[in-house]
Amino acid sequence: MQKEAACDLSIVIVSWNVWPLLQRCLASIERATLPDKADLRRFPIRAQGGDAEGAAQNVEPQVRALSFAALEVIVVDNASQDETPQRVTEHFPWVRVLASEKNLGFTGGNNLGFAASRGRFVYFLNPDTELAPAPNQEAASSALETSAHSLTTLYCAMLADPFIGVIGPQLRYADGALQPSARRFPTPLTGFFESTWLGRAWSSNPWARAMLMADLPPERRSDVDWVVGAAMLCRREALEAVTTARGPFDEDFFMYSEEMDLCRRIKAAGWRVVYEPAAAVLHHEGKSSEQVSTQRHIRFNASKVHYWRKWFGPGWAEALRRYLLFEYALQIGMEWLKLRLGHKPALRRSRIEAYRAVLKSGLRSRR
Repeated sequence: MQKEAACDLSIVIVSWNVWPLLQRCLASIERATLPDKADLRRFPIRAQGGDAEGAAQNVEPQVRALSFAALEVIVVDNASQDETPQRVTEHFPWVRVLASEKNLGFTGGNNLGFAASRGRFVYFLNPDTELAPAPNQEAASSALETSAHSLTTLYCAMLADPFIGVIGPQLRYADGALQPSARRFPTPLTGFFESTWLGRAWSSNPWARAMLMADLPPERRSDVDWVVGAAMLCRREALEAVTTARGPFDEDFFMYSEEMDLCRRIKAAGWRVVYEPAAAVLHHEGKSSEQVSTQRHIRFNASKVHYWRKWFGPGWAEALRRYLLFEYALQIGMEWLKLRLGHKPALRRSRIEAYRAVLKSGLRSRR
C-alpha cells in the first residue's frame, strides 16, 4: 500500500564522521528554505500573482508572491564518533536525527531514512554536498529563490513529468569544476576498463566512455540510465515499486554501485531517469570513505563484482573478480620494488598492507 505523503519532499542524508561537511550541507538547505510548522520547512516552487501561501509571514515582499512546498530533512547517523547527532540537534533543531548504533552503510542508512520519511518525493543527498545557488541573481527575484534554485529546479522538473522516477543534478567539485554524473549502464566488458589499470592505460576505450557518457554535453538535459547517488531525487511511487523487505536499496551493496542497481530496477519498472544540469550541487567527493582507505578498495570492488553477478551472471562476475585481484597482486609487486629502492617507504608499506587486505578479502560481498 502506498504511503500517504505528509509533506512534499523528504531529504535523507546518511552521515558518518563528517560533521564539518554535514554542517555545511545542512546550512545550504537552511539558506534555501524558510521555517514552517513543527519539524517542516518550506521552499519556493513557482511565482504566483496575488496572495500566496506565506503572505502573512514576516518575510521579504518578493517571497510573499511565491508558492511553497513543504520539506523535511532526516539525518541518519551511522554510529559516528564525532558527536554528530548532538551537534545536528543543537545547530539545526528542525532536522530529524536517526542515530544508528552501528554503521549500516550507505544502503542500510538510506533504507532507514526512507522508512521514516513522509514526503511525496525523496531526495537522497550525501553529507559532503551543498545545494548550489542560482548562477546569477537574474535567475531569481529574491535572495531566497537564489539559494533555493537547485532544490526548486529539480523538484519542479519532477513535478512537471509524472513519468520521471529519478532525477539528478549537475555535480560540481568544491572548486566549481564539473564532476560528470550522468551514466549509461555498463556492459560486461566495462568492468575491466573502468577504474582499472586497463582503463587508465587506455583512457579512450569505448566501454568506459560509453558508461561515463563522454558524448553528452554537460549542459544538455537528457534521459540517462543512472545518475551518481550523491544527489538523487526520487519519486516515492517509483521507489515503492522496487522496494523489498529491507527497503528500495539492495543492502548487499554496503556502498558503491548501489545507485546504479537502484536506477536499473526503477527503469525496469517503467520509470524515466533524467539528468538535469539546470540544477547544480557541490560535491566534496569521498570524504566518508577516505577515512578507511583499505575498506574503500574492498567495498568499491566487491560491490562491482556483486553488481556483475546480479546483472550479468556468475561467469562474468568470477572473471571480473579474478582480474581485479590480479591487478592488486601486481600492484603489491610494484610497491615492493619501490620499497626496495627506498622510495617513500612509509607510503609503500601502507599500500602493500592495504592491497594484501584486498587479496585476503577475495572481493566477495560481505556486510
